[in-house]
Amino acid sequence: MYKIRKREELNPTVTRMEIEAPLIARKAQPGQFIILRVDQDGERIPLTIADYDRENGTVTIIYQIVGGTTEALNQKQEGESLADFVGPLGKATQTDGLKKVAVIGGGVGCAIALPVAKKLHEQGTVVHSVVGFRSKDLIILEKEFTEASDRLVIMTDDGSNGKKGLVTDALKSLIENGETYDEVIAIGPLVMMKFVCKLTKGYGIKTVVSMNPIMIDGTGMCGGCRLTVGGETKFACVDGPDFDGHQVDFDEAMRRSNMYKPFERKAYEETCRLFAKGVD
Repeated sequence: MYKIRKREELNPTVTRMEIEAPLIARKAQPGQFIILRVDQDGERIPLTIADYDRENGTVTIIYQIVGGTTEALNQKQEGESLADFVGPLGKATQTDGLKKVAVIGGGVGCAIALPVAKKLHEQGTVVHSVVGFRSKDLIILEKEFTEASDRLVIMTDDGSNGKKGLVTDALKSLIENGETYDEVIAIGPLVMMKFVCKLTKGYGIKTVVSMNPIMIDGTGMCGGCRLTVGGETKFACVDGPDFDGHQVDFDEAMRRSNMYKPFERKAYEETCRLFAKGVD
């Protein structure tokens, strides 16, 4: 069993948990993920590693409540345990040799972008972080990004905090004002990553994206994270989750991802009804 050391609600739908998992913490790297089960009868879900503490033997996950399993996970409190917590899985984000990078995060994807920004910053890379949210009430990890970035730009769709607009607006402004980057790393909703890649392709800037949003099984067996990269079929969980964003067929990935939304919503509503009735 894997004990929950700390639990913190970052906004109304996003929670951070610190899990006791020393063997995973020992080997974890930014970009990798774990698979967990809330209880013995629960489904397996993949979640990207948001942070790790090798000394204390803990792994941090940050998740958004979107379906039945994440709602069940969110009912867990400090001191309680998860049935399974397996990893690290997937390939780590490659950061060697990079001198200046723009890290782009959207919504809960910022939880995945943060450990990448931290590792780059720690190795001496100049990091410009651009993070975007719908409104100020949904902003997460601002303090952490400030510490991991040489420059931080916060964007909100409604202008309630930071600058009004999209992350692509901020990135375009930085580039047109003379900033040059060895690489752009974009992590967030599929549509956000699509348009970041469309922008950077015009400037000839290498762009890496994390395709974790489409992962389901986490082992390549279900085929749900199948995507086309450079005309070839890949699986986000075993071949990635990082890929050359200019080679990813985002339209195909978004069509497949949208197929599961009605099922996620139904599972979420059923789980909420169970907990409302006091079912463990």
